Amino acid sequence: MKNIAVFPGSFDPITIGHESVIKRALPLFDELYVAIGINSDKKGFFPVEQRIEWIKRVFADNPEIKVIQYEGLTVDICRKLGAQYILRGLRTSADFEFERSIGQVNKKLFNNIETVFFLTLPEHTSINSSIVRDILQHGGDASDFVPTIVDLSDYYQ
Repeated sequence: MKNIAVFPGSFDPITIGHESVIKRALPLFDELYVAIGINSDKKGFFPVEQRIEWIKRVFADNPEIKVIQYEGLTVDICRKLGAQYILRGLRTSADFEFERSIGQVNKKLFNNIETVFFLTLPEHTSINSSIVRDILQHGGDASDFVPTIVDLSDYYQ
């Protein structure tokens, strides 16, 4: 049986922290789905199609990584894909508390799922998509916080 993981998130945009977690987790899984969750109540900063394209380009040399979008519960997409694992990155203890409670609910909803936590590298602890968007919205250059292949030059002065 293949070890299949889903790494859910908005990836709005993908950051070097996301990239690091995915690359470091990859040896554990035969297939890893980077799953962009769509919340119809929220409008993303970057179009979903752009986020998908960036992620595909970042991991172009990794055929075991697939990029999808989904709506609804993460455990439902895990069932559909035959995934046994949900991958999550942890930056802080607050992240752990939040992710632990979600992981416990997911386990209750789908007993065959396990949540796997990866600690971010210390140099990535302060980086998240919200900070990148905030920098861009105020005209700053956030290129140090996203993978080199992600071109944000159209979004800052």
